[in-house]
Amino acid sequence: MGSGSIRRSAGALFRGVLSASRAEPGTFTDVPTTFSASTASTDPTAPNTSATTGSAGRAARHGFPLRTVAALASSGLLATPLLAGTAHADPKEPKAPRPPAKMSQIGGDRLGTPGVQVALKPGSPKLPGPDLLTARSWIVSDAESGKVLAAKNPHWRLAPASTLKMLFADTVLPKFPKNQKHTVKPADLEGMGAGSSLVGIRENLSYSVHDLWLGVFLRSGNDAVHTLSAMNGGTAATVTQMQKRAKELNAHDTHVVTPDGYDAPGQVSSAYDLSLFARSGLQNPDFREYCSTASAQFPGDKGKDGKRASFGIQNTNRLLSGDYDIKPYPGIAGVKNGSTTNAGSTFTGVAQRGDRKLLVTVMNPEKKEHNEAYREAAQLLDWGFAAADKVEPVGRLVGPRSEDDGTGAVGAKGKHKDAKGSTQAALNSSGAKSGAWTALGLTSGALAVLALVAFAVHRRWPLPELVRSRRSPK
Repeated sequence: MGSGSIRRSAGALFRGVLSASRAEPGTFTDVPTTFSASTASTDPTAPNTSATTGSAGRAARHGFPLRTVAALASSGLLATPLLAGTAHADPKEPKAPRPPAKMSQIGGDRLGTPGVQVALKPGSPKLPGPDLLTARSWIVSDAESGKVLAAKNPHWRLAPASTLKMLFADTVLPKFPKNQKHTVKPADLEGMGAGSSLVGIRENLSYSVHDLWLGVFLRSGNDAVHTLSAMNGGTAATVTQMQKRAKELNAHDTHVVTPDGYDAPGQVSSAYDLSLFARSGLQNPDFREYCSTASAQFPGDKGKDGKRASFGIQNTNRLLSGDYDIKPYPGIAGVKNGSTTNAGSTFTGVAQRGDRKLLVTVMNPEKKEHNEAYREAAQLLDWGFAAADKVEPVGRLVGPRSEDDGTGAVGAKGKHKDAKGSTQAALNSSGAKSGAWTALGLTSGALAVLALVAFAVHRRWPLPELVRSRRSPK
């Protein structure tokens, strides 16, 4: 395939296992390498000994050097469950951080209350227990209506890692046509943090905008982010624009310091805000294309004959591409994953089952197992699809300030602008029906090339139908 061509495949593309490496503070580990294959059992029937050994013991068994285990424990990144048969926790063990007693109430009062928020109706399936959902913060919502089905500390301001790249894309992606070319200057790649995840951009070589966005979404390449930021007027200007965009989206938990999500003092977001970024970005067909691409060819160096070679890149979103110990999730279509020292693992995903489209965001599971963020996200999606009509919403994802309440601080009983007339006109012009995702008739195995439909406050935020590929349930 030529440079930038996309192989739209949903098979398990990641078969290899990377051994655990020692990460410096603030470094990216977007391809999770939390344990080595030689020490970890992948037998699903193997007994679970976590209740009797503690998190530090699990980490040591899974290939962490002892100094790494100690560092994780001292920083509070390892959970410390009570040992079986003991009455008290070890006073020397650090306590896991607690969410603030009061958090933002944007989207509804319950979303600002610490702990799990869910309103089950009779016959509704129960949420997975805390032993399965260990993330410090999570939220599962309807991607179209914005109704929040359940959440845990969704407004807790935490380090976002590369999931912040969704806001970067939502801010910058509309500014440059995908066929525009840019020759990378040495200054374009300055300022990247040590240990940054890279796609492999080379100085003094030319790349299309399409190539660069594939590098951002598939490989979480900070070199691609910094190159696009340079095209956009520089890193500082891009950060300012991202913060302005976050404010427009009513994402008030977010403070942007770097455009790529690299750990930085004061850089925070929340599961709620990350869901807002995903929901906004998914209105853009190019955003949908990039975030749902499983693998592609990326331009390499020039050969002796002057021709550019290319190399394959694969999406680090394991629910999209799969891994040796996890299968692609049925109906998945993006969005973005991340992992850093401070953030732990973070993930926002969108999936469709039947006519239902759900968004899920998971931040920093306390169970430090391989691909844990994806496992917990998959469990939330499974529950959400089963429970969507059997729960009362506990809140909602608000719309942008231009179309929602001026501050966004509104709950289920808040007042909103009536956008029925303008929304229906937009829907009529696109040939779509209210609340419907337009089926595009794509062949099995192809990723969707999706059409943009206007947002409707007080109604729905329609998105095109996700492709019925081999990732989708039969």
